[in-house]
This record gives sequence, structure tokens and C-alpha cells, in this order.
Amino acid sequence: MPEQLPFTAFLNRIFGGVAHSLLQALGIRHFPQAPISNAVAMQFLVFLILVLLFIYLRLRLSADRPGGLQHIFEGLQGFIDGQSREIIGHHSEKYTAFLSALFLYILVCNLIGLVPSLESPTGVPTVPLGCAIVAFLYYNFHGVKTQGPIHYAAHFAGPVPWLAPLMIPIETISHLARVLSLTIRLTANMFAGDLVTLVFFSLIPIAVPVVFLGLHIFVSILQAYIFVLLTTVYLSGAVAQEH
Repeated sequence: MPEQLPFTAFLNRIFGGVAHSLLQALGIRHFPQAPISNAVAMQFLVFLILVLLFIYLRLRLSADRPGGLQHIFEGLQGFIDGQSREIIGHHSEKYTAFLSALFLYILVCNLIGLVPSLESPTGVPTVPLGCAIVAFLYYNFHGVKTQGPIHYAAHFAGPVPWLAPLMIPIETISHLARVLSLTIRLTANMFAGDLVTLVFFSLIPIAVPVVFLGLHIFVSILQAYIFVLLTTVYLSGAVAQEH
């Protein structure tokens, strides 16, 4: 049985029986004594943090006297909305909510590993893979919704009909490779960041690790931004009318 974080052990004590029965019914291999993994527990904790944060922010919204937290979230929303408008173009505001939620979720997942007794779930491949699949399904869904299934599928065939037998497999592989690219980039960077920080804390527990903590925070923000930026670019290609 893998080592459990305190929060994971807490969830397994409460929901372990239900999780074991569900995973067993689905035929998913797991540890019966610890059916909820650390990655799942950390994602659940991130979900709770964000929901409570949003509730707190909603209750304190004010048009006359906005607080510091409201300014931060308005700035984030404005930044993502402005970036979407530049990349996607007109009517990009309909995608801002998803892109903002994706950024915040990945960012908190990246940063939560800095808290003692917790770890970044994005350092486990399955979590970035889940985010990548969600992004993949989202931009393809809106591509089909915006252009119609026939018109959207047509851009996989290339600009001229005689190139279709060559372009269709290339375009299909290219789109599937986006999922792999998003997954590997986020997983590798977060795993390496956690490992480097842990090593320097073990070797030199005073002063020097602070530099790597700052670097880890920077990488966490950067990777969340890159993930959302690439998703926006893919979304732009999917909904562009010229396709």
C-alpha cells in the first residue's frame, strides 16, 4: 500500500468503503485499504478550497468598495478575457469562464504542494492528463457547435480534396498529440519542481531553499498560464470561421 498523506488517510477513513465498492464495480485496480489515492485526495481538497474561496468572494462582492481579493480576481478575469479576445477574436467572452476556472484549478494544484504534508497532484501524470482531455473535448465540442459537424470535420481534410488521404491522418494525430503534449509538459515541470525543492530542503534546510520555493511558485504560475494559453490557441483554431 502506498504511503498516504494525512488528508488522504482522513478521506479513506470516511469514504474508503464507498470508493472501494465503486472502483471494484468498475473493475479498476486499486488498493483496498486505501482506494482514494493522494492525487485524488489533493484534487478534492483543491476543489473545496476553490468553492469556499468563490463563496467567500461572492458574499463580499461590492461595486462601490471592492476589496483586494475582488481586485485580484477581476484582474485575472480581465487578463484572460483580453488574451482570449486577441487570440480568438469576436465573441471570445463566452469562453472566459472555462479558461479562468481551468487556470485557477491548475494553479492551485501546482501550489498546494508547498504546504507541509500536502503534495501537488499535477506531479502525477493522470491529473494533467485529465485536464488535457477536458481541454481537448471542450475545444472540439465548440468547434463542432460553432461550425457544424460537417464543416468542422472538413478542415481535417486540408485545403484541396486530393490531399485528404494524407491530411486526415496527419491532422488526427496532431490533435491527439496535443493531449500528450499538455500532459507531459505540466507533469514533468511540476514533478521536477517538487523534486528539486525537496532535495534542497533535505540538504540545506536554511535560507537557500527559499530561492527554490520562489522558483517553484514562478514555475507553477507559468505552467498554469501556458496550459491555458495553448488551450486558447487550440480553441481559436477550432472556432475560427475561415475553417
